[in-house]
Amino acid sequence: MNKPLLLSLATAVLLGTNLSAETMYERFEAMEREMNKLKQEIAELKSAKKATDDEEVEGVASPEEDEESSEAVATADEAEDESYEDGEYIPSTEDRLFDIEESIAELNRNTSGSHLKFQVDYRFAIENMSYEMADGSRVENDAFMTNRLWIDMGYKATNNLSFMGQLAYNKAFGERSSDSTNTSLEAFDWIANENAYDDTIRVRSAYFLWQDQEFFGLDIPWTFSIGRRPSTNGALVNLRDDDIASSPIGHGINVEFDGLSSQFTLNKEYGTSVKLCVGRGMSEAEPKFANAPYADVDGANSDIDLVGFIFTPYDDRQYKISSMYYYASNLIDTKDPSDYTKGFDTVGGMHSGVIYASAEGVGDGWSEFLDYTTIFASFAVSKTDPRADQGMLGSNDGESKTGTSFWIGTQFPSLISEYGKWGVEYNHGSKYWRSMTYGEDTNIGSKVATRGDAYEVYFTEYLVDDILSMQLRYTYIDYKYSGSNGFFGNTSGTPMTMSEAIAAGQGASVVDKAQDIRLYIRYRY
Repeated sequence: MNKPLLLSLATAVLLGTNLSAETMYERFEAMEREMNKLKQEIAELKSAKKATDDEEVEGVASPEEDEESSEAVATADEAEDESYEDGEYIPSTEDRLFDIEESIAELNRNTSGSHLKFQVDYRFAIENMSYEMADGSRVENDAFMTNRLWIDMGYKATNNLSFMGQLAYNKAFGERSSDSTNTSLEAFDWIANENAYDDTIRVRSAYFLWQDQEFFGLDIPWTFSIGRRPSTNGALVNLRDDDIASSPIGHGINVEFDGLSSQFTLNKEYGTSVKLCVGRGMSEAEPKFANAPYADVDGANSDIDLVGFIFTPYDDRQYKISSMYYYASNLIDTKDPSDYTKGFDTVGGMHSGVIYASAEGVGDGWSEFLDYTTIFASFAVSKTDPRADQGMLGSNDGESKTGTSFWIGTQFPSLISEYGKWGVEYNHGSKYWRSMTYGEDTNIGSKVATRGDAYEVYFTEYLVDDILSMQLRYTYIDYKYSGSNGFFGNTSGTPMTMSEAIAAGQGASVVDKAQDIRLYIRYRY
């Protein structure tokens, strides 16, 4: 048997036995496990052969024996090591072992030797968006088309240590025209990969993850991670986005940021855990070729830092209660609402808290429909902490403002197809509600940030297994106050009713109602 044929057979066996794995990363891991089994079999074969050789050595004629006996032994060895069958050459055992080991080495170079495993997530979307302004005028886009590409990377170097990363590309079809002075914000670090901007591939996340079952000898499973965080499409938001939930609760945080996190499982039976998160949203630093590169910038915005805790008292994989608190310091607002290129003022900090309960399956076998139905309810609060000489969200200098928001929703099986899912959600936010959800995947603006009412219904259907899917989604937002998608100061964050906006001469620039009808086709493998 020649090496190319042997390699083809080994590859076919390894690939063919693992096609049921869920992801490419899992398939590679399964292939590596198969190779380890094959290596063990080879080691056992070598051990058995060595034992056989040792037995033969004991019976080999000594050098003093006659030449005729030596020739007979050599002839017997040749007959054992090499033979012909039906005219085909059969290699020796050593040659066969060498061929197998070469094949395994080649497979290793294509699996464990290639440290990063990749997955592709491509989405085409077409949207019909319309806005009714405070003065009654309308702005719309009948067919806004986008390409979004995520390239996921991952490798588990040891049982404890992994690397995960994601590259992202998100842009409108063709070259996008705009005469707005605010287009520079689309490359803002918090939302760079969530906007249909240019054709640049950016790093959406990159971090290492350490996992262990004991914390300094205590029976407390824990994790530690640092890098560019996977902090968008978090819990609750992930349902309509048809994604696995990232760490933050989506009612309070949905932005990209850099930082670290560490989670501790306090009670395995009840799924009780606490997670510490620390991040930085802006670094105060001089340019590379300044007199003092990367030193603090005099008179510029201060570092924006965030610290938070996620406490989950109960999670049995069906019913879950979770909460989150964070404090963000040195938040910003634009100096000129008509031109964001003029920079930002640092206005103060903000406290925020969220608590939610969810059920992924209602009851215990009451019906197949309820078994696959998810319901949730979430409540959130925000409280500004302004600098003494600054106002936030329309307040006087140093005055704090408190806002609240609640969010309810359900996702249930389709009644017209086998694997489809319907979802219905409702959000309400008060006058001074403020979230950090600029990265939400809703092009008309974050519905979670709404100061008013937001309604959403969607249908997700899988066309080819879990590889090719489609979704039709309708989002309607009725703003009671302006500034829902602004920053944190008085310039862009001040709430105004529609009549107040008209009186201030901003009737044509303040959105009263917005709606978005979106259809996407998505490929993931």
